[in-house]
Amino acid sequence: MSPRSASVNEELRRRSRERLLQAAVELVGEHGFEATTLGDIADRAGSARGLVSYYFPGKRQLVQSAVHRLMHRTLEEALEREPRTEDGRERLARAIDAILGLARDRPVLMRQHMAGLLQAEGFVQCPEQRRLAELLGDTVAGYGAQDVTADYPMLRALLMGAVYAALVPGVPMPVPVLRAELFQRYGLDWEMGMPPESDPCAGAGEGDVSRFFATGDGPGSP
Repeated sequence: MSPRSASVNEELRRRSRERLLQAAVELVGEHGFEATTLGDIADRAGSARGLVSYYFPGKRQLVQSAVHRLMHRTLEEALEREPRTEDGRERLARAIDAILGLARDRPVLMRQHMAGLLQAEGFVQCPEQRRLAELLGDTVAGYGAQDVTADYPMLRALLMGAVYAALVPGVPMPVPVLRAELFQRYGLDWEMGMPPESDPCAGAGEGDVSRFFATGDGPGSP
C-alpha cells in the first residue's frame, strides 16, 4: 500500500479536529463542563483519546474553540440567510440576534463558555476565535463605523455583557429586553434581524449542530 499523500493526511487531520469540536459542543451542552471529560469527547468523536492533546492543550481550550466555532458559524449563517443583503444596519441586527439567540437556546453551553473566559488564559487565540472576530469586525465596518479598531471591541463587550445578563442564574434578564437595549444603542428598528416573536427557532433548545462542523466534505469546505 502506498503512503498517503500530504493532502490526504491534512484532510484526515481536519476531519478529526472537526469531530472533536462537534463532540465538545454536544457533550458540554448536554452535561456541562465539569461532567464532561476529554475521554468522553474523544469517545463521542470516535477518536483515540491521546489524539485530543495533539490538537488542543486541554479541555478548556478545546471547549472554547468549539463554542467559538458554533458562534462564528451561527453568525455566518444569519448574515448570509435569504434574502441576502449588504445593508449594514440589517446585518448588525442579524449579528446581535444570532449571538443573543445562542444565549437563549443553548444556556448551559454558553454559560460554561462565558465562565471559561474569566479564567486566567482568557480568550484562546484559535482559528475559530479569529474567524468570529473577523465576522464581527466586518459587520461593524459595514454598519459604517468610523474606527473599527475601537468600535469592534465595544460591540464585542456589549454582546458579552448581554449574554452574561441573560444567563445569570436566578436573575436572568429577558433576551427581548437586552435586544431592545442594543437595538436602541445602534439605532436599529425592532423589525430588523429576527425579532423574537417571528423567530421559529426561539426556545428550540439544544438542536443538531452537525451542519456547523464539516467532517465529511472536501478540503475546501467551510
